[in-house]
Amino acid sequence: ISTKYGNVNTDYILFVASGAFHAVKPSDMLPELQGRLPIRVELNGLTEDDLYKILTEPVANLLRQQIELIKTEGVTLTFEDDAIREIARMAALLNRTVENIGARRLHTVMERIMESLSFEAAEMEEGSAITVNKELVQERLSDVLVASDLSKYIL
Repeated sequence: ISTKYGNVNTDYILFVASGAFHAVKPSDMLPELQGRLPIRVELNGLTEDDLYKILTEPVANLLRQQIELIKTEGVTLTFEDDAIREIARMAALLNRTVENIGARRLHTVMERIMESLSFEAAEMEEGSAITVNKELVQERLSDVLVASDLSKYIL
């Protein structure tokens, strides 16, 4: 490959592509890409357990980000384990019923849960605590599930 820094020998470089190429046949791609992606593997969608791991295992996971964000208001935020499991379950359900956007669904689910909590935290006294439980998650996401049920009937 010719670059502005000179030629690069790509004989021993592995090219990995996913997502945007899931519905593309190799013959549909640019000739420059066809030979660089010789192996094609189809990936499975994320399961509820996978989404739970994404929420809990990384050091800078979404839950920690929300906890630290609310901490700037002087409020302690905690997530019960059953709430985390419910978040993962709802994200997996929405991926199956609406559109499978993978782990990005966790962002939309967390945004829906935290939307009003973040505004409430700004008005709370310093040292207050908020606990997110399974019931709160279900309450915040109930309208999303109803809307997704109706979306399949719209032409």
